Amino acid sequence: MRLIPAVDLKSGKAVRLYEGDPARETPYGDPVEAALRFQEEGATLLHLVDLDRALGTGENREVVRRVAASLSIPFQLAGGIRSLEALQEALSLGASRAVVGTVAVKDPGLLARMLEAVGPDRLAVALDARGLEVVVSGWQEAVSASALDLLRAWAEMGVRTLLYTDVRRDGTLKGLDREVVARVRAAWPHELIVGGGIASPEDLHLLQALGVDGALVGKALYEGRIRLKEASWRS
Repeated sequence: MRLIPAVDLKSGKAVRLYEGDPARETPYGDPVEAALRFQEEGATLLHLVDLDRALGTGENREVVRRVAASLSIPFQLAGGIRSLEALQEALSLGASRAVVGTVAVKDPGLLARMLEAVGPDRLAVALDARGLEVVVSGWQEAVSASALDLLRAWAEMGVRTLLYTDVRRDGTLKGLDREVVARVRAAWPHELIVGGGIASPEDLHLLQALGVDGALVGKALYEGRIRLKEASWRS
């Protein structure tokens, strides 16, 4: 299983939001320094999120460029990618893969055009949810769509990588909801990356036991609860 550090960008800083709430953020300084630290500790892929674009409050393009210029490992970019132009821009900034969420839920026709334009290797879909209650627009809007129905539809469309985040737990260090992750794993037949609440090597062992392909980890890395250099979580 791949451990993928997450660097969330807000007003030019690396931050973590508590339960996705923009009013409850913990700052972690310079995003470039954070990215380089994770790279030096052994990360093979970085997950960047432009929270300002996701929330419609601004953008962090220049920060993304700085991070891209500093890295020798690939990164994927999420946050506010809601048009073909935004998708192409994300890839032009150096991202190896773009991640879309709101578009995938609200505009399946556009998702199909995005897949046709760049292919499934360069486009991942994010299922952000409170448990299995789907949320979009920077986690601020709940929608009535069935999470498991969406997974089936995306797989049929040709999506091959899914990022599932449990918003109830993101940035909280509360650990995982085993039942919900197991239901997502059972419903999704392709590559699955899970985030939200991962706090310890035990959470990583749980994901491995469930057959999850990757773990998105943010606060636990910043605060030293999980260390990329250590192999204990793999044992």
